[in-house]
Amino acid sequence: MDGQNSTARNEFILLAFSDIPQFRFLLFSVILLLYIVSIMGNTSTIVLVRVEPTLHTPMYFFISIFAILEIMFVSVTIPKLLENLIAAKRIISFTGCFSQLFIYLALGIIECLMLTVMVFDRHLAIHSPLRYSTIMSRSLCIELTILQWMIGLSASAILIFFTARLKFCASNVINHFFCDLAPLQKLSCINPFLSVLATTLVTVFLVVVSFLIILGVYAHIIYIISKIKTSEGKWKAFSTCSSHLIVVCMFYSTAITVYLRPQGSQHDKFLALIYNIITPMVNPFIYTFRNREVKTVLTKSIRRLVNNVQ
Repeated sequence: MDGQNSTARNEFILLAFSDIPQFRFLLFSVILLLYIVSIMGNTSTIVLVRVEPTLHTPMYFFISIFAILEIMFVSVTIPKLLENLIAAKRIISFTGCFSQLFIYLALGIIECLMLTVMVFDRHLAIHSPLRYSTIMSRSLCIELTILQWMIGLSASAILIFFTARLKFCASNVINHFFCDLAPLQKLSCINPFLSVLATTLVTVFLVVVSFLIILGVYAHIIYIISKIKTSEGKWKAFSTCSSHLIVVCMFYSTAITVYLRPQGSQHDKFLALIYNIITPMVNPFIYTFRNREVKTVLTKSIRRLVNNVQ
C-alpha cells in the first residue's frame, strides 16, 4: 500500500486513447499531420507579418502574437500525446504533469485576454479611425501584451498552488491525454473544494467576463456599422473584424463545450482534441484567406516569385 501511495504521489498515468488500441497508429498519423500543419500555418503568419512592411500595424502585431501563443499551446500537449500513441509511454511525473498544466492554463487565459484586446483594437479602428494610429501605438501594444502575460501567469500560478496541494493517494490514472484540472481534482482523496473554487473564480472573472466584454463590444461595433450610409462602407468596416469574430466563436464555443458540460465520457477527450489541435490549426488560415491585406501580400509575393523563376 505504501508503495502504491508513493507512486501515485510522484507520477501519473495518462490513459489517453489506450482503450481503442486498434486506432492507435491512425490517430498518431492524423494528429501528427494536424500538428505539423498547425505549426507551419502559425509560423507562416508570424513570418509574413514580420517581413511585410504593410502588415506592421497593431492588428497584425496582435495576430502574430496570437500565432505564437497557438504554437506554444499545441506544443504543450500534442507531443506528449504522440509519444503516448506511438511508444505507449503513458507515465508523466508529478512535476511534469503540473508544469504542463501551468503552461497550458496560462496560455489559455492569455489567449482569452488577447482576443479581448483585439476586439478593442477593431472597435477603435472603426469608431475613431483618425485617432487610431495615435492611440494604438507600438509601445501600448507591447505594454498590453506584457500585461496579458502577467495576468495569465499569475492566474495559472494560483490554480496550480491549490491543485498541487491536493493529496493523490488512491489512483494515479488520469483518463485524459494531458494533465487538466478536472481529472486531477477527481483523483484527489481529499475534498478539492479550494481548487474547484479557484477554478470557478478564474473561469468566471477571466474567461466568462472576457467573452461577455467581447459580445458587448461587438454589439456596439454592429451599431456603429449600421449607421454607415453606404453598403460598401458597411462591408469594408465589417470585413476588418470578421476574421476575429470567427476565431472568437470557434475558440469560445469549443472551450465552453469542453469545460462547461458534464464530464466523464469517452467523447470528452475527442472534444478536447478539437480544442487543442483543430482550432489552433484553422485559425491562421482564417486570418490569412479571409483577410484582404494578407491576400494582397501573398498575391504580390507569388507574382514576384514567378517573375524571378522566369
